[in-house]
Amino acid sequence: MAAHVPNLPPPAPSSTPAHLTSPRSTRTLRKLQSAYALSSNYTTAGNAPSLISQQRQLQHHKSAILRDPGPPPAPLLAAPPHGQLRSRMRADSESAAAEMSIGAGASKRTAMAKKLNGEDKNAKEELEILVRQGPKGDLTGSLASLRRSVLLDGLVADSDGMVHCFPPLSFHTLLVSPQCLPTLQSQLRIYIWLILLNAPPLRTDAYLSLIHRGASPAYAKIRNDTFRTLATDPLFKRRVSEASLIRLLNALAWTLHDAQSQPPPKHASPSSPLTPHRPPPDPASIYLQGMNVLSAPFLYAARSEAEAYVLTHHLLAAHLPAYIHAAMPGVHRGLALVDRLLAIIDPKLAAHLAAAALSASIYAFPSVLTLCACTPPLPEVLYLWDFLFAYGVHLNILAIVAQLVLMREEILAAERPGGVLRGFPPLRAKRVVQLAVSFVGMVPAGVYEELVAHVR
Repeated sequence: MAAHVPNLPPPAPSSTPAHLTSPRSTRTLRKLQSAYALSSNYTTAGNAPSLISQQRQLQHHKSAILRDPGPPPAPLLAAPPHGQLRSRMRADSESAAAEMSIGAGASKRTAMAKKLNGEDKNAKEELEILVRQGPKGDLTGSLASLRRSVLLDGLVADSDGMVHCFPPLSFHTLLVSPQCLPTLQSQLRIYIWLILLNAPPLRTDAYLSLIHRGASPAYAKIRNDTFRTLATDPLFKRRVSEASLIRLLNALAWTLHDAQSQPPPKHASPSSPLTPHRPPPDPASIYLQGMNVLSAPFLYAARSEAEAYVLTHHLLAAHLPAYIHAAMPGVHRGLALVDRLLAIIDPKLAAHLAAAALSASIYAFPSVLTLCACTPPLPEVLYLWDFLFAYGVHLNILAIVAQLVLMREEILAAERPGGVLRGFPPLRAKRVVQLAVSFVGMVPAGVYEELVAHVR
């Protein structure tokens, strides 16, 4: 018996216009589809909707869930996926793995896995409680405990250097309990930096008022620097726009402009020869070389431009005041200290560089000026900054010496050491911090006092 063939309706006429049927138009459509796919992936990966939008969506879904409860919520203490844990283990142990032998590697990775599953998680929860609830009475002891935790345990981060809070929450839990959303979105690192740098609170309106003032006298210099700020770092380019960097630096220039334009004290006579008329600030003194690179990690780690602005300004004004003068006296003192400390810690390497007429002012100027933010990768810079903000930005000089020691064999073997030092290798922050801490005991007391004072 012949199979029954259903009657199918005739095919609908093609809705594609005639001008889109050529090979060129086909390629155009393919490009548009690819761009749409990329934009969708990009939105999913890093550009989440605003907090208000997400809260509205969660309220809408919550009302739907109340009408139809659905399955029970996932437990709050659910373990992270195995693949995610493994990637985090690899990110945290990458620097140490380079120093391990093959035989000891397996046991150390096993210990690292146990640490991430237990001790590091507990330490992370303690940090989150401290940030959210504040110290319990003993402020000094809590700060010391926070610093030790940063040094010994570090801030457990993903491959992008971002620090997220424990525990991981299921989407169903977020729908039923929207109050959990700030926990998911919060990023501990930026709040710990605010605490360690003792940065003051700032109203967002104060930052917006600086933005609304328009272009500062240093605007042209700022625009000449922003497009090349960490230009080869894909993580930074994916997360931070050039417009954000321009706004922050322009607001910072206005702040320094206002500080330099303050009138003389009221008790002084305007006609007194001791209080001459102050000329308007020079654009070269309100925006200096390196400010763009120093502000870049803050913009990368912060949840808002206002947070990044207050951290950048407070770092420069309170912790690196000698770095923001037009002559940069603190930077030049830091370069001289690199040469002196290297001679103390590794005399042979220092003598080799001196014989080649290579002083720190030739190869270490960017590293001193930017607190090593010029050396990729950016997640390693964030790890190093955790240490510097916890124990003092003056230790950046020892971090530079540590990088030189890690390059020791290559420098000594090179016929032209200047070629080796033309660009530092990728930063290994964990190893650099270990060496910098070990170098502290080798520095004479008088030299260490100079090290502490050189940023002032």
